[in-house]
Amino acid sequence: MTTHEIFVENIKCGGCMNSIKTALLKLKGVTAVEIDKAEDKVCVSGVTIERNDLAVKLAALGYPEKGSNNLISKAKSFVSCAVGRYNTIK
Repeated sequence: MTTHEIFVENIKCGGCMNSIKTALLKLKGVTAVEIDKAEDKVCVSGVTIERNDLAVKLAALGYPEKGSNNLISKAKSFVSCAVGRYNTIK
């Protein structure tokens, strides 16, 4: 079992965290995802998971690693956040 900690940008609320968790749990080998909003930290555990693959997926969702934020990432995070919020109220 491997665990990776990735510090990311743009986590604003529970909707963001729901989108991140849902997307990462769909990746092959991922068994658990924990998110600390206060620290902007995403911890991912699993078997044969690569940190770079996780970072790429997070960036695609709008949550790039700390120091890599830009306008496009911020816009993507708003969409991911809205989807995450919607999925929690269904």
